[in-house]
Amino acid sequence: MSIDIIGFEEGEAAISWAGLTNALAAGHTLPKAEIGDTFLYRDPDTLLSRSAWIDGLGVAVKSATIFPGNNAAGRPAVNGSVSMFSDKTGELEALVDFHLVTKWKTAGDSLYAAKLLANPDPDTILVIGTGTVAGNMIDAYRSAFPHARFIVWGRNTEYATTFAEANGATAILDLADAVQQAQIICTATMTTTPILKGEWLQAGQHLDLIGAYRPDMREVDDKALQRAKLFVDSIETTLDHIGELKIPLESGAIQRGDVLGDFYTPSAFTRSPDDITICKNGGGAHLDLMTCRYILDQWKAA
Repeated sequence: MSIDIIGFEEGEAAISWAGLTNALAAGHTLPKAEIGDTFLYRDPDTLLSRSAWIDGLGVAVKSATIFPGNNAAGRPAVNGSVSMFSDKTGELEALVDFHLVTKWKTAGDSLYAAKLLANPDPDTILVIGTGTVAGNMIDAYRSAFPHARFIVWGRNTEYATTFAEANGATAILDLADAVQQAQIICTATMTTTPILKGEWLQAGQHLDLIGAYRPDMREVDDKALQRAKLFVDSIETTLDHIGELKIPLESGAIQRGDVLGDFYTPSAFTRSPDDITICKNGGGAHLDLMTCRYILDQWKAA
């Protein structure tokens, strides 16, 4: 069995955001994934491996190395690959670029949520954050909401202006004002203290929360969660693991029943025009697998 090796540029040329969200929808009609993570540490370096097996789709193992000292030598600090194995024989089918899978999985996850929940013709989309994920989200949203204008907020106003100009957006200095202008709001920060206040939210808004991934990280406050209809990409990988929901669940600010569904229950993703909706993007190896299978299939077809 030949093994395909798919690099970033050649893989990206074969895929689209619409195709990926369709693949994510289809992947969630299959049996739930078996998932497992391993973490190895040699100060200051890290190896993180995340694996998933979905009956009918195959097996993927995404391994990432984080070597902070590489930056001083002009090398990337984060490297990795994704190994894709056949569901029928267990043979290695492909090695896919780590950064390609991560970019498209992360942004595609929240784009899929927005397509399920958001106003289908928003006037304004706010992206909070100015990093790589924020830029990827502008590209992803633009594919589904081509008539929307984009506004950006970041703590470093000078950098936010530069980032906005590079991404065809407008930088906004006042976050409360920016929130009140938007129909879709995306948070992609590294904060541990909530920066988006529930008192700022308006009827009909949809929020995609991406940045928090550790138990101590949050981007929105309790009031925002209490005012909104809450959804997640995966109940198993978010509620007890990520501070965005773990902390308010433990304090009693929200209850587990307030989370109305995940991508395995798409019929739960409903809203009235005045509802505020939130979907927490927690990621997970099963989403890497769905994304990797989509990339491999499209690359072969091309």
